[in-house]
Amino acid sequence: MSNTRHMLKLSALTLSLSLCLSALPAHAALPLQVNGQEMPSLAPIVEQVTPAVVNILVSGKKVTKQEIPEQFRFFFGPDFPGSQVQEQPFQALGSGVIIDANKGYIITNHHVIDGADEIKVTLKDGRELTAKKIGEDQQSDIALLQIKADGLTAIKMANSDNLRVGDFAMAIGNPFGLGQTVTSGIISALGRSGLNIENIENFIQTDAAINSGNSGGALVNLKGELIGVNTAILGPNGGNIGIGFAIPSNMIHDITDQIVKYGEVRRGVLGIMGGELNADLAKAFGYNKQQGAFVNQVMPGSAASEAGIKAGDIITKLNGKDIRSFGELRANIATMGAGKKITLGLIRDGKDMTVDVTLKQADMTETKASVLHPALEGATFTDTEPGSDVQGVVIKKLDEKSPAAQAGLQEGDVIVGVNRTPISNLKELRAAMKNKNGILALNIRRGDVSLYLVLR
Repeated sequence: MSNTRHMLKLSALTLSLSLCLSALPAHAALPLQVNGQEMPSLAPIVEQVTPAVVNILVSGKKVTKQEIPEQFRFFFGPDFPGSQVQEQPFQALGSGVIIDANKGYIITNHHVIDGADEIKVTLKDGRELTAKKIGEDQQSDIALLQIKADGLTAIKMANSDNLRVGDFAMAIGNPFGLGQTVTSGIISALGRSGLNIENIENFIQTDAAINSGNSGGALVNLKGELIGVNTAILGPNGGNIGIGFAIPSNMIHDITDQIVKYGEVRRGVLGIMGGELNADLAKAFGYNKQQGAFVNQVMPGSAASEAGIKAGDIITKLNGKDIRSFGELRANIATMGAGKKITLGLIRDGKDMTVDVTLKQADMTETKASVLHPALEGATFTDTEPGSDVQGVVIKKLDEKSPAAQAGLQEGDVIVGVNRTPISNLKELRAAMKNKNGILALNIRRGDVSLYLVLR
């Protein structure tokens, strides 16, 4: 009975509100001021930033391999390989953010454009343009695109280190392909990791509504600055339940700077192993808080070792900013470039210390070949497996229509030398090809055959 009365009250409220509104003249608008004060509105900020947010449509073909059950293979004859490879066309929707109007740079998520043969970008003014992929980083889920157009509007990046839980935020994107949509909320949490969404996680959590298609879109503050790129949601059916995640703008800045400069991400590495801090561990090491990164082991010859960091240290600050967890420290370090100089605050034997560290470059085990030579565009290189009969750099993937394929490379080829200089891994290949002008002769092992390919 009480529920019935409650529903009747709600109905009466709705009816009375409708009557009040209907009593207004047809030409009347809601008042811009109440008691002499302007009504609050996010419209000015929205009008400022939405031209910098784009809709993205990608298309391509996914290759699927279907194994044929053993009992049915005799139907296909003795030469049948046992599986069928099929190409299936696909389309996907997402969002992006213009970060450089002069150069036409757009950031989005790697998973939005992954496997795409064609990337179409639609601006707020209706223009549709074809985008070129400049580079990507799968581990952080960031990709950089480029378009050529006049009259673009870029968004300014904020310093995401200054964010606080409770700050207002707006999410802008293309949910479900509906077109540009704006939602609002607050920053719910910072430094979220351990979600197994991406390899490198240091997410901003927000309750601004994020749905499928918002990936790659903007999360902005009330100054109209970019504080993050919307990436994922936590929801049982793929719908919004008020828990969304965005990649912080500082992380985006570090990654895109490396992509623009090198064509790839040259990840910095500290050289420690560790874990999260708990109350018992903190107390045992003379620390009265539960936030920080505990160092279990320091690798010999690493940046951490050279800086004097020791096992048992608790890292509490990075460049003056508090570190909440080992996952947060790992994500920040992994997106900083090799050679970056940082300052770490740590606790040792209950005492505060600071150390200066110059990050070293992580071992590169896979790379886009175009960063080594333009003629190799379309190939992906990786180190051969340890213990392989032939040591070198193997061509893991190859676009059949690419310059690399036209140069004569094939998937499975192993590069074992450059201009008569033997190489056994990517690091040595980079060194051999660095500052090489003119003709490059690649010594290739293809099965049992040794050959040379000449690049001009």
